[in-house]
Amino acid sequence: MKKILIVEDEVLLLNTLASQLSGAEFEVTTATDGKAGLEAALKERPDLILLDLLMPIMDGLTMLAKLREDTWGKTAVVFILTNFSTDERLEKAKQLGTEQYLVKSDLKLSEIVDKVKKRMGK
Repeated sequence: MKKILIVEDEVLLLNTLASQLSGAEFEVTTATDGKAGLEAALKERPDLILLDLLMPIMDGLTMLAKLREDTWGKTAVVFILTNFSTDERLEKAKQLGTEQYLVKSDLKLSEIVDKVKKRMGK
């Protein structure tokens, strides 16, 4: 079973995404801040990480930069999930090797799930 890590501080969105992805037969782990997300990523080594940018304790870009310092983390598949469509964060996320940049307000929840399923071969 493919593993997905969702790092998102909006609890309703986090729980809804987790439920949808679990229903699509993924093993889902969650975290509500970047520090917990980094710890979960390095421990669980998920097949894909959905990562919010604005979070408490450690923001998503900091988490991503620290993840990329790890041997496994250098190649981890990361989809950014955020409300920011254009700014320096997008460029920084691309430089850090994110595979997709998903703008929450532009997508339905089902579209996010579909993009994850497609990437994971389902």
